[in-house]
Amino acid sequence: MFLMQREAPNDPSSIAYFMGCVSQGKGIVIDAHLDDIDWFIDNAKDKGVAISAVIDTHIHADHLSAGKALSALTGADYLLHESAEAEFEFTPLKHNQLIRAGNVEVKILHTPGHTLDSICLLVTDHSRSPHPWFLLSQHTLFVGSVGRPDLKGREIEMAGLLYDSIHNKLLTLPSYIEILPGAKAGSVCGAGLSAKPISSIGFETLSNPTLSLSKADFISSVIE
Repeated sequence: MFLMQREAPNDPSSIAYFMGCVSQGKGIVIDAHLDDIDWFIDNAKDKGVAISAVIDTHIHADHLSAGKALSALTGADYLLHESAEAEFEFTPLKHNQLIRAGNVEVKILHTPGHTLDSICLLVTDHSRSPHPWFLLSQHTLFVGSVGRPDLKGREIEMAGLLYDSIHNKLLTLPSYIEILPGAKAGSVCGAGLSAKPISSIGFETLSNPTLSLSKADFISSVIE
């Protein structure tokens, strides 16, 4: 398996991912920026893989996505959660759906809260183990913080959904699961983000102050 974290050229606090299986020649792009297409194309060529899937973990309000353009250039499926309100065609994803790229398996977790269509990706490398290894938590759970509701006028409702997504779907994962977020310190997408873009479920449970709050206090905290 290969995994690459990519800081967006015009916003280094925003993180995209490129991962896949060299032996099977397949790669998956996650949350790429429109102005960074060449980086993904070049790295796919360098690794000798075809981009077989392009995923956006939600409809992004803070940047232009490369999803449609990369899909058109490579012939890869462009995937969003089925609840995404997009004015273009995409391949819909469902909660608990599995996607394969060679030895790499991605399980889709629908985690509404930042947006209604937000998803996280639970990744297993079957060349190493049948057990999941890490979570691309994107804009749902950050290192040291959590996402913020991105739907104006429904902040309290969305914050409640975010709490439920984190506590019922993410913190129930094994403590060894690594967390790789979609943003780090400097991002406008949350407060208190760490500059270190990797952690684990166990460490965040122990040290992320927002995760120890009651649901009411959590909601108050994230909508401040």
